[in-house]
Amino acid sequence: MTLKIYTSLLLLFLVNSVWTRTVRQVYDELDPDHWSHYTFECPQECFCPPSFPNALYCDNKGLKEIPAIPARIWYLYLQNNLIETISEKPFVNATHLRWINLNKNKITNSGIASGVLSKLKKLLYLFLEDNELEEVPAPLPVGLEQLRLARNKISRIPEGVFSNLENLTMLDLHQNSLLDSALQSDTFQGLNNLMQLNIAKNSLKKMPLSIPANTLQLFLDNNSIEVIPENYFSAIPKVTFLRLNYNKLSDDGIPPNGFNVSSILDLQLSHNQLTKVPPINAHLEHLHLDHNKIKSVNGTQICPVSISVAEDYGVYGNTPRLRYLRLDGNEIQPPIPLDIMICFRLLQAVVI
Repeated sequence: MTLKIYTSLLLLFLVNSVWTRTVRQVYDELDPDHWSHYTFECPQECFCPPSFPNALYCDNKGLKEIPAIPARIWYLYLQNNLIETISEKPFVNATHLRWINLNKNKITNSGIASGVLSKLKKLLYLFLEDNELEEVPAPLPVGLEQLRLARNKISRIPEGVFSNLENLTMLDLHQNSLLDSALQSDTFQGLNNLMQLNIAKNSLKKMPLSIPANTLQLFLDNNSIEVIPENYFSAIPKVTFLRLNYNKLSDDGIPPNGFNVSSILDLQLSHNQLTKVPPINAHLEHLHLDHNKIKSVNGTQICPVSISVAEDYGVYGNTPRLRYLRLDGNEIQPPIPLDIMICFRLLQAVVI
């Protein structure tokens, strides 16, 4: 009898110890300043996960207005609703917001209260994709790091809208209604730390002016671009990924060394009107030329170094770095010319 009582007490002690330790861990992991707000201030229409007290999930609720946002919230999810306006009232206490997702709503420029976004001083990420915007909203929070405006109706970029956004690293404007006239020489002025610029699926006929110098990724697919200006990439010396698929580039529209740029590692020129492989740099690693009008490839002509030099390098030497070459959808007949394999010793895949 005594043994049973002892065993039961021991089991109870162990269970209580584990429970106490687990509860204490939860308290310890949460910021004490936020714990007092943990059990209340959750809008009725939304979900406040106990394990993530800084987040507010109001997505897919059929909302027409933004509810009052509690002061503790950093991450706000409002995507897939019927919201038309962004007014000041819901954000009166939301001074710590870092992230707002308003994708797939019905927001228009006239529905955004004047200055409401710029007052969100700590906001880093703003998602407004799949809305009804006709121009880039302004003014914007100066600390913003990512701005996603894809799949709107944007045809205008207000003057100076990006001038104070020195921290912005990603700007996504793809699938809008931008014409060449919307991109002036000072449009992107101030974006000193921009790394990715996406202007794919617009109505551009020319390469955009004055791309920020630190841009690493430039996406211009699905436009109507015909010409690459001479020395265009000297102004963006760090560009690494360049996508120009589904444009109207021909051999005449590319300068002799237009793509012979040492910084470019991934070059995509699929679905254009090229009849030959343009000169490339020895540093290039991925080249997409599928669905053009190329009839043949000559390794001697396209090799960034002379074939004789390439033969002397060996696998681990200073050989051209091309690893992936896509040529399908052209008029090229196999087999792959031997001189291509001699030049590009690091090739791992050739699609023909």
